Amino acid sequence: MNKAVKIRQTYWVPLSLLVVLMAIVLASCSSGLPKGGAKTKSQWNSFEEAKASYDSIILNETTTDDLQDLGFDPYSAPNVRILSYLDIIQKFSPNSSVTNDELPPSVSTCLKSREKCLAYEATPSVSNSKRVGNVVLDLLKFKRERIRNGWNFNALIVIDHNTVVYKIWSGVPLIDEEETRRNPLGPLQDSVGTAVRSGAE
Repeated sequence: MNKAVKIRQTYWVPLSLLVVLMAIVLASCSSGLPKGGAKTKSQWNSFEEAKASYDSIILNETTTDDLQDLGFDPYSAPNVRILSYLDIIQKFSPNSSVTNDELPPSVSTCLKSREKCLAYEATPSVSNSKRVGNVVLDLLKFKRERIRNGWNFNALIVIDHNTVVYKIWSGVPLIDEEETRRNPLGPLQDSVGTAVRSGAE
C-alpha cells in the first residue's frame, strides 16, 4: 500500500463521520427550513380588533368622517378599496337572475343615487407559513410539510350621501392549516418529469 492510499484512508473515516453527524443534526431540527409571511397592512393587529371596529359602525348614523376614526377610510387607512355604484351592482347582482327587488332595501335606494352611492371594502389579513419536519427529506424533496396560520377579515360598507346605510362582513378568525407532500422519487422527480415531457414533444 503506497503512501497516497494511506493518506486517503486516514482522512476518509473522519470525513464520513462528519457527514453522518451533519445529517443527524439536520434531521433533528427544522430551523433551517424556509419561512414566509404576508400581511395586508391595516390599523388592526388581530381579527378581534377589526371586528370590533366594524361593530362600532351604526347604520344611518355613522358618516364617512366617523369611518376615518374606525380605520375604514381609504384616504387615511391602507388597502381600503373604493367601489362605485357600478361596482356595487356587480357585488350584489353578479348575473341577471338577481333583480333589484331582491337587493337589501337600503342598497337598492342607494343605487338610485348613482354617484352619491359608493362603498368601502376592507380586507385586512395576516398569513404566516413555515416548512417543518425532517430537513434532509425536505431538501431532497422526498417529504415536505408546511404549516400555515393567521386570520382574515372582509368588510363591505355601503354609503349613501356620506352616511353608512348597509354593511356586511365575512372572514376567518383563525387559520390553522397543515399540508404534507410526499414524493417517492425525491430530487429525481423533476428530471424524470422533464424527460417524459421532452420525449412526448
